Amino acid sequence: MTKTTGKIAIVLGATGLIGQALVQQLSQAKHISKVIAISRSPITYHQANVENIVVNFENLSEYARCFNGDMLFSCLGTTVKSAGSIAAQKKVDVDYQFKVAQLAAENGVQHYLLVSSSGANSASKSAYFNMKGLLEDKIAQLGFTRVSIFRPSLLVGTRKEFRLAEKVSAPLLSLLSCLPGIKKYKPISGEQVAAKMVSVSRHSNGAYELYELNELFIL
Repeated sequence: MTKTTGKIAIVLGATGLIGQALVQQLSQAKHISKVIAISRSPITYHQANVENIVVNFENLSEYARCFNGDMLFSCLGTTVKSAGSIAAQKKVDVDYQFKVAQLAAENGVQHYLLVSSSGANSASKSAYFNMKGLLEDKIAQLGFTRVSIFRPSLLVGTRKEFRLAEKVSAPLLSLLSCLPGIKKYKPISGEQVAAKMVSVSRHSNGAYELYELNELFIL
């Protein structure tokens, strides 16, 4: 049944591991009336209150009107292997997400929720952690009323593409995560991260919130 009251949620990266779970969970959430799923290819989940908008990320300004709602869930991401280079990965993980955040802020979106990563640090020598930290820093400058950052570790779940590194490392990290210093890298499912994000979006908290891995396990 179509909802007539509630907030409008925008999900960037709606075909990804977390994005797919978010779209489904938000479409069933009582405080959400509409979900705008932004993706590079059509989504496979269909509900009356879900609108899928397929965009060309090279021309995001042409879709400015699409980033209009109450909250933006940003969970776009790729790998070096899929992108082809670190520079190409940065375009997806930083540039595209920041451009969408700018457009959303200009449209008056109040709450920005970002999937970052454990170890995110703009001063890190690791290209991946540097990218994640850089985006966090840039988002803080946009003036959203509320910003919520989520830092999961290795994500597990069913993806469209096979990722050998995840298949090999997830079981090992699960075993090692009980050791001091390794707990922050415990694998977590996309559904669990999505559930935490939906829960946070339901309540009014601080202007800037940072959720580390141990705060994400709520299922």
